[in-house]
Amino acid sequence: MTTAPAIEARGLGKDFGPLRALDALDLDVAAGEFFALLGPNGAGKTTAVHLFATLLHPTRGSARVLGHDVVRDGVAVRRGIGLVFQEPTLDRDLSVVENLRFAARLWDLPARVAEPRITALLEQFGLAPRRDVLVRTLSGGQRRSADIARGLLPEPRTLFLDEPTAGLDPHARRALWDSIHRLRAERGVTVVLTTHYVEEAEPCDRVALLDRGRLAAIGTPAELKRRAGTTTLEGVLLAPRA
Repeated sequence: MTTAPAIEARGLGKDFGPLRALDALDLDVAAGEFFALLGPNGAGKTTAVHLFATLLHPTRGSARVLGHDVVRDGVAVRRGIGLVFQEPTLDRDLSVVENLRFAARLWDLPARVAEPRITALLEQFGLAPRRDVLVRTLSGGQRRSADIARGLLPEPRTLFLDEPTAGLDPHARRALWDSIHRLRAERGVTVVLTTHYVEEAEPCDRVALLDRGRLAAIGTPAELKRRAGTTTLEGVLLAPRA
């Protein structure tokens, strides 16, 4: 029995006026796969994530996430995904725990389910002593940790991480990856990562390189390095392409 892909894209594209941010992306991400989208700024990585997460509507083509069309079945898509945004999403005038409780209500999580998860996530990211303080009083790294805790709260089947570790200290970065690897081991979660810390993509099952809105290459990290004649993914990114 073949398991349906967690993500399917066919000819997926997005324009912003005259700017073609993403052009004719064909992509399959298997259920349970750890997948990375890499490329320079403006390559189309965040646009692709926002299309998969139903935050943008495609200009052309189609995409399905967890078997649901991102345009026709957006509510069903959102019920099965988690998203850690590149930009902060917390309400600065609420406390850390109030932000997480508000997120739990948006996800329709009952308190008996949400409260243990919130407590565990706050402990995991070193935020338990700060749970009742306003987000505006947190350091940048603490706010980022709270953002990540919010994205992990629903225990999604597919998790999108858009530059998740930017601004995190080494302890918080390790806590994040410990959480992700545990989710994958225990629940088979599909993880889609964008990052400028290229070494974070080394453990991925596969990597897709985007360049000026187009898919430039796809394969395992080892395959991409062999094709580019380099020993690092950074070298793959820097390799000349037509």
